[in-house]
Amino acid sequence: MSTNSILLSILVSILLCGFFTKITIAFSIKEATIDDLQLAFQRKHLTSRQLVQFYLKEIRRLNPLLRGVIEVNPDSLYLADKADKERKAKAPGSLHSLHGIPILLKDNIATKDKLNTTAGSFALLGSVVPRDAGVVVRLRKAGAIIFGKASMTEWAAFRSNFLPSGFCGRKHQGMNPYVLSAGPCGSSSGSGISVAANMVAVSLGTETDGSILCPSSVNSIVGIKPTVGLTSRSGVVPISPRQDTVGRPMCRTVRDAVYVLDAIVGFDHYDDATRAAVKFIPQGGYKQFLKPDGLQEKRLGIVRNPFFKFYNDEGSVLTRAFEHHFDKLRQKGTILIDHLEISNIDEIINFTGSGEQFALVAEFKPAINGYLKQLVKSPVRTLADLIAFNKKFSNLEKTKEYGQDLFEAAESLKGAGKLLKLAVANLNKLSRNGLEELVRKHKLDALVTPYDLRRSSYISTLLAIGGYPGISVPAGYDTEGVPFGICFGGLKGTEPKLIEIAYGFEQATKIRKPPSFKP
Repeated sequence: MSTNSILLSILVSILLCGFFTKITIAFSIKEATIDDLQLAFQRKHLTSRQLVQFYLKEIRRLNPLLRGVIEVNPDSLYLADKADKERKAKAPGSLHSLHGIPILLKDNIATKDKLNTTAGSFALLGSVVPRDAGVVVRLRKAGAIIFGKASMTEWAAFRSNFLPSGFCGRKHQGMNPYVLSAGPCGSSSGSGISVAANMVAVSLGTETDGSILCPSSVNSIVGIKPTVGLTSRSGVVPISPRQDTVGRPMCRTVRDAVYVLDAIVGFDHYDDATRAAVKFIPQGGYKQFLKPDGLQEKRLGIVRNPFFKFYNDEGSVLTRAFEHHFDKLRQKGTILIDHLEISNIDEIINFTGSGEQFALVAEFKPAINGYLKQLVKSPVRTLADLIAFNKKFSNLEKTKEYGQDLFEAAESLKGAGKLLKLAVANLNKLSRNGLEELVRKHKLDALVTPYDLRRSSYISTLLAIGGYPGISVPAGYDTEGVPFGICFGGLKGTEPKLIEIAYGFEQATKIRKPPSFKP
């Protein structure tokens, strides 16, 4: 072989090697965990800039269809370069699990940067927040890249009872990446869509009742709803200071979600609820509870009514799936206490009859007015301003047909103090005599239920009214390919047990698979 031929062969080999290395890196980013990404950083197979560029490319490719992202931080590449320099210089904090990792925030979580915080509505476009939300302060301290804002059901689904899940004025209807027609569920819809579709590895959502557990379930990802107050609600567009839980991680694995939870929990003097919840945070954080044998000797309660009532033909699929899961749990040493009953469960899951709806409506006006008042700049300052904006610009937002009945009910409510106290007292009584009594009586570590968009989603209400934590983990797919989850819920401060259980189940089953984008 001539010298020229040898040189040409070497050149071709080098070029092909570079080509396949790029393809391998790009391919490995999809479904990559935080540990995978950090290992790639350490081995110099990947930089934060390359990671951000990959996600930007995926957003350009998929977001026109899925509409999971409202906007991307224009400084994201600058922040990626900064992270790469810190890592190279071995700067303090550069070894944190989240350092250099892009994180997408639900659009009701405030950032004091070039991003908007609008709750999905044009009414807050251009508003200026006074500071980062409490959870954002902690994410920045951990070295995470604030990558952008996820779409959401407008005003966290509290504008109207008729607003479809995943619909907001700024981005319109979000789509489920598994089955486009199925719907993304919950107000943290874009956070779930974006992680599931690999437009980002990590996102944060918020929940008042179901807005993290439901989109996690239906998008086949892991979602943690912490005890109320475990993470700060400061700087977040509110519904109810009594039920709102904020900054909940939505990731593809339990381990990733725990890394994020460790970063965002803690006291914040802007949120009094965090003062009481600090006692629940274990010394050494939550990572220590990622135990392969976490299912051993755990006592899990099964309440068949109403959590296993499936109302169509798909019910048999879910029934078989969960009986299989229960067998797997038993094999791993879990003690299942079946056919339990929760006192007054029918009243608990009755949104109006329990008093939950009235309480949320009564709490919303002072909460949203307080948030709007503290903005540095805003086109609206009160709930009345929001209602007037929606009447004037409903055609712009394409929301006219959905109305704003919840906004109007909250604005028109007068002298609700005494009735609110009665409603909250009833919710507290239902919680004490319901889940709390069940757990104490049977010495349970957690409750285990299905979480399915179209057939069984009552568990979120049970957890919401008591401020209790829950974790949703992928549990399977119905005959149409729509994901469903398994939810582990417990009493306040039981995140360590729930993490052990959820991680043990995930490792024993490995159910999650990438989305199929079916029509």
